[in-house]
Formats: sequence, C-alpha cells, structure tokens
Amino acid sequence: MRKFFRIYQSFTKAGVENAMAYRTSFLCFALGESLYCFVMYFIWKAIFLSSGDSSFLGFSMTDMTVYVFLSNLVGFLISTDSTDNLAEEIHDGSIIMRMIKPVNIDYSILAFELGNKVMVITCIFLPVMVGVEIYRYVTLGYVAFQLGNFLLFVVSVIFSYLLSFYLNLIFGYLAFFLLNIWGFSILKSSIINFFSGALIPLAFFPGAVRLVFEQLPFASLVYVPTMIYMGKYTGEELAFALGKQIFWLLAFVGISRFIWSLAQKRLAVQGG
Repeated sequence: MRKFFRIYQSFTKAGVENAMAYRTSFLCFALGESLYCFVMYFIWKAIFLSSGDSSFLGFSMTDMTVYVFLSNLVGFLISTDSTDNLAEEIHDGSIIMRMIKPVNIDYSILAFELGNKVMVITCIFLPVMVGVEIYRYVTLGYVAFQLGNFLLFVVSVIFSYLLSFYLNLIFGYLAFFLLNIWGFSILKSSIINFFSGALIPLAFFPGAVRLVFEQLPFASLVYVPTMIYMGKYTGEELAFALGKQIFWLLAFVGISRFIWSLAQKRLAVQGG
C-alpha cells in the first residue's frame, strides 16, 4: 500500500498544481454554478407559492432549497474530465505516454483528478455545507445537522465519484473506436443530468417511473447521496441505496477494464 501511494502521489500533486494554476477559471465556474442554484431556488419557490401548500410531494420549501444546493454540490464534487481528457489524448496520440509507463492508467488519471478535488473541497464543499446548515437552523429554528447522516453522505459521495469516474472512463475509451466522441459526450451529460435527479428529484416522478429510475446507475450519482444527507433514507432503504452504488461501481469497473483490454489494440493517431 505504501508503494502504491508513493507511485501515484506525484499525479495527485500535479492535479493540485493544475487546479491552482487555473484558479480564476475555477472560481468563475463556481460562481456560475452558484447562480444556477439561486435560479433553481426561485423557480421552486414560485412552484410552492402557486401550489398553495406548505409541502409539495413530501418536500417542504426548506427541503427543496437544501436539495437544490446539495444536489448541485454533489454534482460538482463528482464531476470528472476523464472523458474529454482521455479522448483528447487518444486523438493526438499522447495516450501512448501513459501506456508505456509502469502505472495503471485508471489510477494515474484518478490520482490526478483527486488533486483537483482538494480545491473543490476546501473552496466549495465546506462553505456550502456550512451555509446549508445555517439556512436550516434559521428556517427550522433548531440544529438539523446529523453527524451519522453526514458520515454516510461522505461515504456515498465517494462511491458516487468513483462511479462517475469509471462511467466517464468508459466513454473516454470509446474514442479508440469512434475517434471523435463529442456528440456522445453531450448526450451522456444530458442523460446524467436528467436521470440522476440533478434537475428534478426522482421522488417527484410517478410511482412506476420513479421505481425504474431509482434502479438505474444514474440515480446513484446525485440523488442517493443527497437523500441520505437529508435523512430521507432509513434502515433497509439506506442499506439498499448504498448496495446499489457498490453494485454499479463494480459493474462499471469491470466494463471499463474489458473495453480497455480491447481498446489498447486499436490505437490510431490523428494529426501530428
């Protein structure tokens, strides 16, 4: 294990340096995401006001506000550029530099991205979590924070990130076969945003539709961690939700390695 960390810590360090080098771009992106959250907040506020009820399909306005900011935060935490970066390396042939190194290609990319996440956690995750809890305290009149839910949330987010990473890695490997996956990448992002609950909580869909959506791997990306933090899952529901995350993670790891075993035999470099 010590040897493992010694090998890949250089990739993590490079990821941190990369995030620091482009911090202005990072902060602008974070600002844009924050504005999106506030836009969604006012949209849902208008929906609640028009309904005339204090709750909407089991969600209060406080719940909905927390869901909007938290789901966006989770989406930010689990975001990965592995698809685009890998596709670009395959396109220009620089992927060969990874292939000739005595390291696992999955782990080298993952270690680099974890370096980027250090800045996300310190500059985005912690301030937003504090803000969410202050908001809940002000609106509810008591401390709603549950340490147990938070710890399970952290575990679930780790599973979500790894699931997102390997899902995107699979799409990245497709560049070996398709050469250009820009269209597939746009389609993938649209599917994930809808089926992960990032736009609309899956609980708002009709019963049969919701049941199907919740079994798909996309629900494990955003919806499951957010619902865990909000305390919407308990007992068997919680265990089943975490079990689904582990199941889909193992499935995607297996699929990615299978595709990699086929893809590395089909390298075709475009351009210079």
